Amino acid sequence: MRITRNLEFQIGSNEEKLPYATPDFPYIASRAELDYYREPFVPWHWHNAIELFYIESGKLKYHTPRKTVTFSAGSAGMVNSNVLHMTEIQTHNEENVQLLHIFAPKLLAGSHGSIIEQKYIMPIITCSQIEIIALGAEEREQAAVIDLIRSAFLLSEDEFGYEINVREALSQIWLRLFKLCGSILQEKTQPINSTADKVKRMMIYIHENYHEKISISELAQIAYLSERECYRVFQNYLHMTPVEYIKSYRIQAARQMLADSQRTITEIGYACGLGNASYFGKIFREATGCTPLQYRRKWQNSDKI
Repeated sequence: MRITRNLEFQIGSNEEKLPYATPDFPYIASRAELDYYREPFVPWHWHNAIELFYIESGKLKYHTPRKTVTFSAGSAGMVNSNVLHMTEIQTHNEENVQLLHIFAPKLLAGSHGSIIEQKYIMPIITCSQIEIIALGAEEREQAAVIDLIRSAFLLSEDEFGYEINVREALSQIWLRLFKLCGSILQEKTQPINSTADKVKRMMIYIHENYHEKISISELAQIAYLSERECYRVFQNYLHMTPVEYIKSYRIQAARQMLADSQRTITEIGYACGLGNASYFGKIFREATGCTPLQYRRKWQNSDKI
């Protein structure tokens, strides 16, 4: 099982990089040791892969555009393909460990257009109502799925037939989830929400141009929206204004530069779009509770331990 202590995103995007061992078997079993992450949260991001997880210890809050769900130790869940989501650690007096199965839908679907893809995979991954599924041990059917998720982490890569065993275990879990979603899937299918794609388009524009001045009018134009609609979709999908998101991403970029480079504080302030050292320091401290220099010392020193 891969130990994860930080996430990486595609350059100019917040689509997560997924280090599959081989594209021929798009699956990762990961143990996320969240207390080692530089921040007590993972920013808004997405990935084509299915995220199936179990909370081993601690407590984690998931946000999607439509839902906020808190997962405690012993609970599990699934984040659907290409769904925007962020997470926040909720406990600081115990370890926060999350086990994850990350896999591309095609791992279960097989060839494109197969009956398995049409009948069992596409109905879920194209259902805009299914952003996240929460599973609790109190419900018997859900508890059974949690047991399957947890036991699948015990499969060893060294055992003969590992790939087939993984696919079989994930297929059994998927069928159980399919049944649990039955009532939603039987409802009149809503069209895939193109607004989510517009939000991603605006996010990518911010990620590519955060070091420069970004006006709301040019941001709205990227997604063919009015400025009023731009504010509305950011609030509905990311629960913040475009201005707040731009600032949060600039802080995110500054954190990475401070921890991973030797650039001066002044250089980083301008490079992340937050101006001179004085203003940059003020905004950074408001967001993180420490100065840029204190942050740099903490994380550059921790990397040497």
